[in-house]
Amino acid sequence: MEHIFDTMRVTRNNILNTISGFSNEQLNRVPVGYSNNLVWNLGHVLVTQQLLVYRLSGQQGYIRDDFIDRFRKGTKPEGEVEQQEVNSIKLELLNMVDKTRKDWEAEKFKEYKEYPTSFGVTLHSTSDALQFNNSHEALHLGYMMAMKKMI
Repeated sequence: MEHIFDTMRVTRNNILNTISGFSNEQLNRVPVGYSNNLVWNLGHVLVTQQLLVYRLSGQQGYIRDDFIDRFRKGTKPEGEVEQQEVNSIKLELLNMVDKTRKDWEAEKFKEYKEYPTSFGVTLHSTSDALQFNNSHEALHLGYMMAMKKMI
């Protein structure tokens, strides 16, 4: 499991490096041909990890429901995300790796509601969710790298 958490941290650092130096206006801009923006992808990564790992394990997690509703699968940017909230999301991306690792080590994830992803993979356990989450985050990192060129 150590490798899974290390990969999550590396991917999230790569995400943060990808958006480094962008203004808040640039982070909120939806490039031509896209339906979302850099900041939406940032929030979406955080929300999806919480849903896949925590909620499907019967845990509340650390993210408020209103935040989840703004960035979950099937949503799109609805107005500008203010700089203060962007900063909070960035900070939480790395903090959540540590929180999730501690919760894993404390064996908080005892059950899991099986979940067939839209990617075609069915998750049967929290371990599956953590592994799949890394693939999901890498996919969004790729989208963000492509968007970066359009901004």
